[in-house]
Amino acid sequence: MIRQFLIVIALFLVSCEPEIPKAKVLQGNAFGTTYTIQYYDVHASKLEQGIDSVLLAVNRSVNTYIPTSDISKINRGDSTVIVDGIFREVFEISAAVFKNSNGYFDPTIGVLRNAYGFGDTAPIKYLDSVVLDSLRKYVGFEKVTLSPSGTIQKKFPEIYFDFNAVAKGYGIDQLGIYLEQQGITDYLIELGGELRSKGKNLEKNKSWVVGLESLDSDLEQRSFDRIVEISNEGMATSGNYRKFRIDSMTGKKYVHTINPLNGKAEESNVTSATVFASTCAVADAYATTFMAMGYERSLELLERLQGVEVYLTYLDENHEPQWYATSGFKKKMLE
Repeated sequence: MIRQFLIVIALFLVSCEPEIPKAKVLQGNAFGTTYTIQYYDVHASKLEQGIDSVLLAVNRSVNTYIPTSDISKINRGDSTVIVDGIFREVFEISAAVFKNSNGYFDPTIGVLRNAYGFGDTAPIKYLDSVVLDSLRKYVGFEKVTLSPSGTIQKKFPEIYFDFNAVAKGYGIDQLGIYLEQQGITDYLIELGGELRSKGKNLEKNKSWVVGLESLDSDLEQRSFDRIVEISNEGMATSGNYRKFRIDSMTGKKYVHTINPLNGKAEESNVTSATVFASTCAVADAYATTFMAMGYERSLELLERLQGVEVYLTYLDENHEPQWYATSGFKKKMLE
């Protein structure tokens, strides 16, 4: 009897040990790229429809590649559009980063993006200094306002909004908010290389861990420079190592990061910027900002910027590759 009783106790203790949870994975397409969501959900919720609704709402508001979106209507000169909460929040985030960066982040860069061939229209064939100066007239976030009634007022009708450097990060944040509304407390969202995390990896009982891709990484076989922890925050990386265009007539190289202050699509000495911030939208915006500012100006901005941790790769005066990380970023680095 005693032996049988002990066996029953042993079986009871084994059966009461908590099972190691398995992460669920959702994958799909969004914003011209792909997403992967890892999450833990004890309720086995059906999330696909809600995720699609979030993505649809963001697209309807701030996707320049959709002709019927609010931003497309505004870009065509419709001043009667009353923007929704998504547009308003993206506008306000952009305004704050524009101010903090002294204009190096500017979502009215759209007319130049289109001219260089990185937007949703064909590039200008002969883009000389005269044409460039004429286009710069339509760049400047100080030339647009969001009225209390929700309409956009532009100094020039040709001003063209391009929120791509913040909207993807904002969309990721909205996906995170949706997951949290469903009671999910541990997740990692990756969309086009940008991330938002909450909680931890329950299978390993540790923070989520991600890699920073090397500049010379092969698309088919990715390699990573750094491994970092990400916990309850957003992360975004910007770089010109893949996003560039070679003019077929002149052979000139144009990178996708444009300096709003001089209108030039030329590389700064920063080759990549990875940013941690409280939201992915803010991280997204500052990653683009540091690419445009260059290394020295980026360090000046970081001295007065709060709540942002950064990892920069750059070329020194001898054109040798170097890297810099804020103290907060270094604490996240595992190798």
